[in-house]
Amino acid sequence: MAVLNINGKSVNATVDPRTPLLWVLRDTLGMTGTKYGCGIAQCGACTVLIDGMATRSCQVAINSVGNRKITTIEGLSVDGKLNKIQAAWVEHDVPQCGYCQSGMIMAATALLAAKPNPTDADIDAAMTNICRCGTYQQVREAIHTAAKA
Repeated sequence: MAVLNINGKSVNATVDPRTPLLWVLRDTLGMTGTKYGCGIAQCGACTVLIDGMATRSCQVAINSVGNRKITTIEGLSVDGKLNKIQAAWVEHDVPQCGYCQSGMIMAATALLAAKPNPTDADIDAAMTNICRCGTYQQVREAIHTAAKA
């Protein structure tokens, strides 16, 4: 049994220790905000924060997580209120199909924690998630708005 720190709570998961974190979140714990995209850590749909670092959860075995702090998209809002990044996403109409958006928001969260006032170049370097709808310009605008909030 793995004991995980997810969104500030201790959670038990009885799974094979080699199980990717993505599947523990989705299938074992029912936290479906984190999405499966490619399974090879390229698209970013499965991005979560581990100790504040944007991490592709599809390639992280549960036995490598230990007691590090995991934050998922479900852990960003407080009492049903969107955080500044989520609110900026809505303000700038970033989501089209929405599939990649939880991963994008998690990557943006890590970026703003590391660089509270990012340049366009910082955003381009940090936001390596793939969006099939091509909302990259709106993503950039939303990140700048969230940085000013």
